[in-house]
Parts: sequence; structure tokens; C-alpha cells
Amino acid sequence: MASTALLHLSIPSPLSSRHLSSPRLCPPPLLRKPLIRSRAPISVAAAAAAAEAASPLHALIFDCDGVILESEHLHRQAYNDAFAHFSVRCPASSSESLYWDSDFYDELQNRIGGGKPKMRWYFNENGWPSSSVFDSPPIESADKEKLIDVLQDWKTERYKEIIKSGVVKPRPGVLRLMDDVKGAGIKLAVCSAATKSSVILCLENLLGIERFQNLDCFLAGDDVKEKKPDPSIYLTASQKLNVLGKNCLVVEDSVIGLQAATGAGMPCIITYTSSTATQDFKDAIATYPDLSNVRLEDLELLLQKTLVAS
Repeated sequence: MASTALLHLSIPSPLSSRHLSSPRLCPPPLLRKPLIRSRAPISVAAAAAAAEAASPLHALIFDCDGVILESEHLHRQAYNDAFAHFSVRCPASSSESLYWDSDFYDELQNRIGGGKPKMRWYFNENGWPSSSVFDSPPIESADKEKLIDVLQDWKTERYKEIIKSGVVKPRPGVLRLMDDVKGAGIKLAVCSAATKSSVILCLENLLGIERFQNLDCFLAGDDVKEKKPDPSIYLTASQKLNVLGKNCLVVEDSVIGLQAATGAGMPCIITYTSSTATQDFKDAIATYPDLSNVRLEDLELLLQKTLVAS
């Protein structure tokens, strides 16, 4: 009988619990909400102050005659041409037409703004003239105003002819500064006491059509009742631009313009001409011979210092 081989199966003995334990189930990490730090609300006044500190200059406003171009001698030429054309004799007994020389015109234009007010003042002071419009000096107010209107209209057309001739160029630095202002997103305006049609022609020829059309505001003497040094034109510009006067900076060339700007609560710089160089510009925040070395950054810093000081 065959012997039976006993197979000894070696069965491992159970391990103790310290050798084999159930795996620990770690609880999932807690989902924490991000910590949000509360901030104090920024007031409207604080936001406005911060914007102003960044750049207090919100609008740059140019006068035209004497600032964008040196034009007073051209206006004088046009007036004298008008006086000759209509045989204006003042006093009426004079044998020659009225002629304003350069010294007198410098004094006149620095005293009275606007063409019609200049003539009205002169005739009131020196007697109303005889002319080809009225053989004898006008007496009635309506006739006096008619004479002024006829002379001013003819003078304006003559001035336009001079501008169209191409002999006039912008003053140094004007176009560069205008382009820098628009490039920086600052509003740009022109406010002139002169007749609107002549200013438009002047700006289109000197600035170019595109620059002129891109002005944020343009006002002329026709747009306000009172001429400089009355502040009406600058107060109107402030409203149209929707900019506070203190955040506007005006570029003028004469005391009359300076008085108009400061009367509207606007800081003003002066770029004087040969005819205004000796005037008292104590109320201007800066005075320059022209704008050739004046940068936008200079004006922003200048205005910021002015606002802080005030």
C-alpha cells in the first residue's frame, strides 16, 4: 500500500492587532473661506482730491491774438486801411484820414478789448468823425452804431485777407503744447475777444482744420455781451467745458486778458509780446517771452503749487 505523503500546510498565525491595524481615515481638510479684509469706503471728496493731486490741470485755455499769433500790428494795419477806405476824418475838419500809429495802438489795445469798443471809445474821446458813410459826424446813437458796424465789418474782411496771404505764423511752442495737451486727455479751448469769423479763419489757417475742429471749446467776442477785462468769456468757457475755474489754466498776453482770467477764478500765465512786455503782470502765476521752452509737465507742476499755496 503506497505510503501517503502528508502535506503540511503552514498557515501563518494571525497577527496581533499591533501588527495589523485598520487604516486611519483622515478627515478631509476643512474648506476655508478666503479672508477678506474690509476697507473703509472712499469718499467722493477723497477721490476727487486724489485725481486732482495726480493732475490738477483739467483744461488749458488760449487767447488768440498775441498768444497764438502776434497779430496786433496786423489789426492796426486793417483798421488804418478801413479808415482810409471810408475817408474817416477825426476831427471832422481834418484833411487826412485817421491813422493810428504803433505807439498809440499799443496803448489803446492794452486799455480796451474788442474792435468796436476801441473805436467807440476813441470817437467818444476825440469827437465823432466825418466819413463817406456820413458826410457829417453822426449825432444819433443809431447812426453812430451804424458807422461802427460798417467800419468793423470792412476791417474784419481786410484782416482776413492779410491772414490768408500766408505771411502769419503761430508763435513758438503753441502747436506743440496744444498737441501735448490733447494727447494727455486734457481739454483744450480758445477764447478770443475778436470777431468770430476772423478768429475762425485765423485758427483754421494757423492751427490747421483738424486741430481747430478738435478744440473742446471755442468762444469769440460775438458769444458774450461783455468784452475782456470782463470775465464773461472765461466763465462761459468753464461752464461749457464743465471744469472748475481753479482747474483751468489760461494763456494770455496782456493785462486785460489777465484780469478777465483771474476775474473768472482761473490761474493765468503770460506770454508777452513787444507791445505788452512792460505791463504789470503781478497777478500771473508765471510770465514767459513765448512757449518755446514751456512743457505740459511744467504747467501741471506750476498749477499744483498754486493750488496748494492757495
